[in-house]
Amino acid sequence: KFRMPTEDNLVPIRLDIETEGQRYKDAFTWNPSDPDSEVVVFAKRTVRDLKLPPQFITQIAQSIQTQLTEFRSYEGQDMYTAEKIVPIKLDLRVNHTLIKDHFLWDLNNYESDPEEFARTFCNDMGIEDPEVGPAVAFAIREQLYEIAIQSVASAREIKISKKGRRGAEHAISSKGGGNALDLMKLFRYNSSVVRKRKEWYVYEPIVDILSNEEVDALEAREDRNTR
Repeated sequence: KFRMPTEDNLVPIRLDIETEGQRYKDAFTWNPSDPDSEVVVFAKRTVRDLKLPPQFITQIAQSIQTQLTEFRSYEGQDMYTAEKIVPIKLDLRVNHTLIKDHFLWDLNNYESDPEEFARTFCNDMGIEDPEVGPAVAFAIREQLYEIAIQSVASAREIKISKKGRRGAEHAISSKGGGNALDLMKLFRYNSSVVRKRKEWYVYEPIVDILSNEEVDALEAREDRNTR
């Protein structure tokens, strides 16, 4: 049944809200088992702590609730069960730290902990910024969430084809079946997790510390892309 393929079944929540000339961006995880009343409490506390206009309370609460509702809509549904070694990619900037990495993740390991992975990663790479670890863990959880959703779509496609409503090829190639096809190909791809020497560079983590000028240039480019 659907759940996050990690020890803690947490929902990645991303907020990007702008009103009255102020913008609030944040990313964090939420326990879907917590009562919905906690959402409003969190929104009020956030607005108070960050001294945001009161209008942000409703928008923050609504955005969190919408994302929680989407997550809960998948609960109880079947997931595609097979050997699942999937690639995870990191390409993010946190303050002055730029991170790029590429590694494999076992979706059948329900004891995995993205936060612990991120702490180990930061220690190994000598990263001192305390905001980097949570950002790395969140990036992993976001990708695992998308893969879990695709797993539900794959299970649905397989169930339909088995019932004979349509052939497997038609089901996969039909509208909306692209993600299921990609995921099934990925899960059925037999490959060793031990990489050949000539491929090592692909999986080597890259961490760069940017200057103030480089950060300003990146932020200006991100603002243009957002607009």
